[in-house]
This record gives sequence, C-alpha cells and structure tokens, in this order.
Amino acid sequence: MAKRVVSVSLGASRRDSVAEVELLGERVVLERRGTDGDFQAALCLIRELDGQVDAIGLGGIDLYLWAGGRRYTIRQARRLKEAAKKTPVVDGSGLKHTLERRAVAELSARIDWKNTKVLLPSAVDRFGLAEALHQAGARVLYGDFIFALGLPIPLYSLAFLQKLAWLLLPLLTQLPFALLYPTGEKQERRVVDWRSRYYRWADVVAGDWHYLKRHMPDEMAGKVVLTNTTTLEDVAFLRERGVRWLITTTPRLGGRSFGTNVMEALLVALAGRELGEADYLRYIDLLGLGPQVLDLQEERA
Repeated sequence: MAKRVVSVSLGASRRDSVAEVELLGERVVLERRGTDGDFQAALCLIRELDGQVDAIGLGGIDLYLWAGGRRYTIRQARRLKEAAKKTPVVDGSGLKHTLERRAVAELSARIDWKNTKVLLPSAVDRFGLAEALHQAGARVLYGDFIFALGLPIPLYSLAFLQKLAWLLLPLLTQLPFALLYPTGEKQERRVVDWRSRYYRWADVVAGDWHYLKRHMPDEMAGKVVLTNTTTLEDVAFLRERGVRWLITTTPRLGGRSFGTNVMEALLVALAGRELGEADYLRYIDLLGLGPQVLDLQEERA
C-alpha cells in the first residue's frame, strides 16, 4: 500500500497537483492542496487528514524562521502544526538548511560565485542558503526589508542582517503571516514597481518562487533563477522573460518541482518518524537529490 503525503497550503488551489513516485522500494503519493489563503480551511483540513496520511507539509507559510543558529516559531503556523495530534507536520525548513546549502556547492562548477551578484529577497526564510552563498563568496543583496516590509533598505552584510533578525524576529513572528508573505490569490498578483530594479542589478535571483515572481520585471534576459516550486506555467513565464537557466533545488515530478515542505514530508513518511539534520543529509545522498538545471533558451531554440 502506498504511503500518502499531503501538503496543506495557504496558496492558490489552482496550483494543486498529485504525483506518485517509487523511492527506496516504497510507493508514495504526493498531493498538494491549496486553501486560497483561508487559514481556518487549512486548520480544518489538517484536522481531517490527521491520522489518515503518513506526513503533512505546510505550504505557503513557514513554521520556523532562522537567523544565525537561532530558530523562531511563527505563531499562526504553530496553530496549524498543533492541529495534528498523530501525523507529523513539517514546513520544509530541515531540507532548506541542508539541500539548498549543498546545491550552492554543487553549482560552483557551473557558476563562479565570487564574480556573481545574487538577489535573495528573503534571507530569514532561507538562512542556510544565505550562509552558503556568503561562504561561496557571492555578493548577495539580502532583500528582507525591501520585499517583506516594503522599505528601500538593501542589505549586503550577512552579519548585520543576523543582528537585525535577532532583534526583530521575536516581534515579527507574532504578526499575522499574511502581512509578511503573499497568500491565496495574492501569490498570483504581480506588482512591478521600484523593487524591480534590484532584479536588474543581480546575475542570479534566488529563494522562494512566490517572492521572486511577485516583483519580477519583464526583462530578465540572461539571468539565472534559483528556486523551489515551479509549474509548467511558471517555466513558460520565465522563458518569456528571457531567463537563461532555471535551477530548482527539488526534483521535477509530473512536470513541476514540489516544494521543500512536500519533499521533507516525503522523507518523514519514508522514515516513519521526524528527522534531524544528519538524517536529511543521509536521505539526500540515498536518493541522489540535487539541483535540477533547465536551459530555458536552449529549449526554445
């Protein structure tokens, strides 16, 4: 009998999908179910799935934000996790801190990080990625103030960002999540404004897909996008804007790359228990997980 993993997302339901994979001798059904930004619907769905599936992923919301080894829990997301009494609930942060760090190292054969400018719209969402890019020598613009708070304050120092995060995250994690991140139909709404100039500065734009797409300008010729969840429609969107390479840190299944929350829930379902960082690294090696690279302009030719 196949194991079942469901991602309960605050994102748009039109992005829902189902895929079945066979890994390590086990069949696993992966399902994504969006609630169009309805927090109560997500809460009810998790209660309904509790004890009926092998693992649940939280999509469209983070359970934890990280900064320099400190972990902060988002109040609203904790309510979603606690709605499940039997089934483990994960948000993908375990894989973000392992898989995405490793992806930067693996991509060094393709990308000269020391001569590359990277826009990371939200570093606290992907602090492992931020640290890996910093260690690789990339010049990184951390856009947390710009994209989460709407303040034209670009940050280039990871150490300074870390200190600000230690100061602000205890407060920000208590706010409604919709104030920090687009949910529901807002994920589909593009706002091309003053923030678009930071894309033009960058050689690589990296991080959460909805953050990246929301303010992405029409002209992205020759740039690299390093992200997580993309559908066939998203791939076409990037190709039309001239993006050269699309790199996803999770494998493509059924025409799309699933989010880190789905993949983390998949590993938890395979293991039959919640995992630590060493476990994630072991499974990454066992499954051969690595960045998937699409040359969008070569395919067009």
